[in-house]
Amino acid sequence: MSLTLCNVHFSRQADRVVYLTPPLSKALKLAGKNTVRFKLGQEVIAAAVKTIKRQGHHMYLSAGVRQSIRIPKTGNVYLLSTGNEVQLGPLIGILTDSDLKSSSAPFGSRTGFIRQLIRLGEKKAYFFAFTPRDINWQKETVNGHFLNAQGGWYRKTVPLPDVVYNRLPSRRAETSLSIASLREHFVRRKIPFFNWSFLNKSDVYKMLDQDVEALKHLPESVSGPSAEKIKEMLEKHHFVYLKPTGGSLGIGIYRLTYHPKRGYFARYRSGNSNVLLRFSKFQNLIRMLQNRHGGRLGSYVAQQGIRLIEIDNCPIDFRFHMHKNGRNEWVPAGIGAKKAGRGSVTTHIKNGGSLLTPEQALNRAFGNRAAEVLEKAKRVAVRLSEAIERNYPHRLGELGLDIGIDKDGEVWMFEANAKPGRSIFKHPALKSQGRASLELILEHCLYLSRFQGGSNDEA
Repeated sequence: MSLTLCNVHFSRQADRVVYLTPPLSKALKLAGKNTVRFKLGQEVIAAAVKTIKRQGHHMYLSAGVRQSIRIPKTGNVYLLSTGNEVQLGPLIGILTDSDLKSSSAPFGSRTGFIRQLIRLGEKKAYFFAFTPRDINWQKETVNGHFLNAQGGWYRKTVPLPDVVYNRLPSRRAETSLSIASLREHFVRRKIPFFNWSFLNKSDVYKMLDQDVEALKHLPESVSGPSAEKIKEMLEKHHFVYLKPTGGSLGIGIYRLTYHPKRGYFARYRSGNSNVLLRFSKFQNLIRMLQNRHGGRLGSYVAQQGIRLIEIDNCPIDFRFHMHKNGRNEWVPAGIGAKKAGRGSVTTHIKNGGSLLTPEQALNRAFGNRAAEVLEKAKRVAVRLSEAIERNYPHRLGELGLDIGIDKDGEVWMFEANAKPGRSIFKHPALKSQGRASLELILEHCLYLSRFQGGSNDEA
């Protein structure tokens, strides 16, 4: 097997002929072969092979070849040669959708991220984006969105891809029968599909409940807690977070506190304001919660509060943006420190929080021990990602871990997200980490599609 980067050109011949430069023919080990199978995605065609005098790694595809296997465009891509077959690509599809779209932003607010990713990978792969409606399972094709040289979008029908990166934005859509069927279609065709779905908080805690490595870093968490259980946890830990199991952006979270001499306190966000209520009796606190949630807290998780490090009396937590790399290993691509706003339940920026680099936060909290604490947190984040992957039945390639560090330097994980947001990369000091994150997505797609190894990068 050999992997070579080459420059693909189109020729006008109608026959099924592929023209190769001598250096490329030699790199692909095709010397002496007259007919070779050429493949893109799931499409394969047999074509004649001829050499053409030119230096470098260049391939010229006749109209008969490129139309048969639906080559989308010219330019640099990898060629994977195995025996009598040459595969172009990889063909990588980003699965997404949006209700608010336009011709210049076909994926709404996610268009910018998708454009960045395609731009990064376009000199190594055929990168495109698509929605569930763009797939034709009968013909096994996708009407994909590609970028032209000016940054505009155009449509091109291509074969089913070599790998799918799932960035569907809706939790509700992902639980539908149509999306479940879509995923199974890819699995049956042995097409790697990573980031299977969103993770619910309660699912993560149940998944890791028997994992010894992970449990050391998980606060006590109870799904669908009874009133009695909430009271027990408050008396044991003195403060508890109540979180909706399928929530995001800090919406619907309560911080409950118990002071033996002062009573019970509930802090939460209502509209654009932070609310703080005091109750002399536990029954009154529970009645308020039940009135706000229809008498049931079955869709909530109660989680032990941790005394986090603070700056200016405001707690700090961390978002670790984790990726699988080209060697199928978990690595932290980016780390953001989030400082809670005054009186806020969470550190979310929308709720008045602010973003710092991890070094800024840890230097304030630990002084000359900051680098040591950060390295420990990175090691724990990798082990937690490995634990989630061990216990999760589907393929993962990206995780957002919400990590807390207490005043003793111990590391705790509060949440894990399979499709993390990218707001931390808006910080000027974290922009390079945002690019590293994109590069790791491309690396992992190359790994999953087998377009890796000792490549000759001449083109």
